[in-house]
Amino acid sequence: MSTEHDTAATAGAGTDVAGDWKRWHERRVESVSAPYGPLSLKGTHWLADHPEGKLPDLPGRWAETPDAVVLTVGPDDGGAGPGDGLTLDGQPVTGEVRLTADSGPAAEARVAYGARRLVVIRREGLWAVRDFDPDAPARRAFTGIDATAYDACWAVPGRFTPYGEDRTVTVGNADGKERGLGIGGELSFRLGGVEHTLQVTVEGDGSLWAVFADATSGTSSHRFRFLRPPAPDAEGRTTVDFNRALLPPCAFADHFLCPFPPPGNTLPTEIAAGERNLLDR
Repeated sequence: MSTEHDTAATAGAGTDVAGDWKRWHERRVESVSAPYGPLSLKGTHWLADHPEGKLPDLPGRWAETPDAVVLTVGPDDGGAGPGDGLTLDGQPVTGEVRLTADSGPAAEARVAYGARRLVVIRREGLWAVRDFDPDAPARRAFTGIDATAYDACWAVPGRFTPYGEDRTVTVGNADGKERGLGIGGELSFRLGGVEHTLQVTVEGDGSLWAVFADATSGTSSHRFRFLRPPAPDAEGRTTVDFNRALLPPCAFADHFLCPFPPPGNTLPTEIAAGERNLLDR
């Protein structure tokens, strides 16, 4: 499944849960505003949309093959050379190189163009190059995340029930296209005496990921948000803590492919907790 989402620290083990939340929020602000955090994404360039191999504002020619991206740099490919700043693993790029998908953070991408990091990704058989620029306008304009202070009423017990086999549902994405979203089971919990369920994805480490909307979505909160409960125990028990509801990456930059909530994941109640929106300047 897509890793188009951001990670969040789990709740601290101490008893100062409000203090733990405050420190989590501070780390989160630092993470999204880092030089190669989501605010620095200037573009996601799908190679299928550029059959001539030229990407906006980037040297070289970029071509996709079934198993790699081929980058060709030379006098006939935009004039790039050792002095143009395009590097691979810190060394100037010349000639032809084959690139597979970057698996680490953007700061560790193999290809750089000056201060920018060019991240190769593959989604549903298609290749793209993401352009992360520390000088992106969104990063320069960022003033913070509007998040509601911790309230214990939004942290409740939950129970995960696996489906037995993964399912895929087709959902809209922030770029206007529909894609498959892997679902591994349902997470049930009670808020204000009312039972709710969310369809969730099971991550590689056993933790859960939900894309949800609620009665505040599109008004006092972003149109949808993410939730990351910790891995359930052997009996399926976990904690559902909406104090740590997350803005999706596409709230920070328009070039992410965030999935919209699957059917049934729009809660009828107001979740007045967690990250709500970006702060205005």
